[in-house]
Amino acid sequence: MALPFDEPERFALADFIEAASNAAARAALAAPGDWVNRRLVLWGEAGSGKSHLAWIWAARTCATRLDAARLRTPASPGGAPLLIEDIDAAAAPLALFATLERATQAAVPVLMTCRTPPARLPVEPPDLASRLRASLTIRIEPAEPELLDALLHRLAAARQMSLPPALHQFLLTRLPRRPAVLREAIARLDRYALALGTAPSRRLAERLLDELADPEENDLEPPPPAEAPPAAIMPLL
Repeated sequence: MALPFDEPERFALADFIEAASNAAARAALAAPGDWVNRRLVLWGEAGSGKSHLAWIWAARTCATRLDAARLRTPASPGGAPLLIEDIDAAAAPLALFATLERATQAAVPVLMTCRTPPARLPVEPPDLASRLRASLTIRIEPAEPELLDALLHRLAAARQMSLPPALHQFLLTRLPRRPAVLREAIARLDRYALALGTAPSRRLAERLLDELADPEENDLEPPPPAEAPPAAIMPLL
């Protein structure tokens, strides 16, 4: 009987793949004294490593971790740094604004993550938008081939899957070159192989091409926010 298995989120330092695409983010996290108003916003597409880097930072600094989608009332930092994830999905913007204000008063650093440049978020109230724009903003760039290659190896190893070199290369060259797509492809390939009682194969991989070759944005990421007037973004490091 094939049992479903979803790879657990692993945010250990040893599991993070360093690459040029995330070098600016790593450098910024190592120098919190350079953050504008003690705030840093990391943004990038799904699977780019925002949460992984953020959790590494939170573990190192003993930061309090908050999910903006679940933040309903203002949180008090209590002297500890704050990590606020997915601010583009904030359920209560006023609570997020008040939390940032309390962090400013307590002089503690705040790290935030999102998938959209904060200056383009249709944020209310205006004071919250102002606070986000007055923060250091760093983008995690699209993954380069070397990072995708290493990621595919790690994803397969986590599921104890043995990918022949030819199949590994087939997946890298035929699937969209996005971390979120590779993660979903390995998960589906594992499920198909288990259900059929066979090893991962080129035939099963070709099935993935029809399913993931041109994924809809909604399949892997939340819908983009409505267009807002362009605003200046802080220069990247």
